[in-house]
Amino acid sequence: MTTTRILVTGGAGFIGSAYVRALLGPNGPSDVAVTVLDKLTYAGSLANLDEVCRADGFSFVRGDICDADLVDGLVAAHDQVVHFAAESHVDRSISGAAAFVRTNVQGTQNLLDAALRHRPKRFVHISSDEVYGSIRHGSWPETDPLRPNSPYSASKAASDLIALAYHRTHGLDVRVTRCSNTYGSHQFPEKLVPLFITRLLEGRPVPLYGDGHNVRDWIHVDDHVRGIELVRTLGRPGEAYNIGAGNELSNRELTGLLLTACGADWDMVRFVEDRKGHDRRYSVDFTKIRTELGFMPTKDMSSGLAETVDWYRTHRSWWEPMLRRAEMGRALPTRVPS
Repeated sequence: MTTTRILVTGGAGFIGSAYVRALLGPNGPSDVAVTVLDKLTYAGSLANLDEVCRADGFSFVRGDICDADLVDGLVAAHDQVVHFAAESHVDRSISGAAAFVRTNVQGTQNLLDAALRHRPKRFVHISSDEVYGSIRHGSWPETDPLRPNSPYSASKAASDLIALAYHRTHGLDVRVTRCSNTYGSHQFPEKLVPLFITRLLEGRPVPLYGDGHNVRDWIHVDDHVRGIELVRTLGRPGEAYNIGAGNELSNRELTGLLLTACGADWDMVRFVEDRKGHDRRYSVDFTKIRTELGFMPTKDMSSGLAETVDWYRTHRSWWEPMLRRAEMGRALPTRVPS
């Protein structure tokens, strides 16, 4: 049996580590070996990989995708690349965009240039629904133009277009995924769901932007990961695939669900001034991945959120030290992101 060697960038982060755990876990494919490349910034942790770090075929390299020499050697040694590594927090991109352009644009180009030299069989670029901007009604298909509104989403849109250009110009097998807001275990507590859960579990108030009526489609990380794997194994070169779940909720509605799940009430909510460039509504049309690749989400919001709250409740040793370090370094927002 031939082993497929997969390089996973950002594989110690939230979604990347979930993907690695799925690949190397008991229900994963038996014919893959995985190398994780991760810089281990504040949002990445080797603890996210504890379940698979002793698995056959697993290896870890600490490094930066902006290190062209390191990236070149790793891409040369692998058959496929699944690229998660990115700066991903909207608020921090507004206060300082340079790191986002460097990592998300230049880092992606480094990987693509290495791929052009060494020709891995497949390059899967993980993006975001935020590249489309904001939509009042309906849902974006993959054919809609990209209209990003924040420095973060603009940097991701740029990396999407560069990746797809390497397919069209050079014939690289590039596939792009754009997914809805993702929640689940092992997510660093700077995004809405883990931030609210961890604060509420500590008896602390939670901050909510504006009127709370910004709308997002939410998907459990396990479903997101299944969608990525379908694109890696069955997707078409040169194509983008939206991954969604149809769980549209306003931030206010989601807050209500989280309050209930954590046994708290609205007295714990503080409404704060809205942030700049806050997209009003995201909604992706995921007909393409459903009809072409057979993708369907399996976790509803009720059970998914209950499972997520339970994980944070029983894994304080994972998030409490991380939270304290981040708050000392002011990596966490004082207002909740989308």
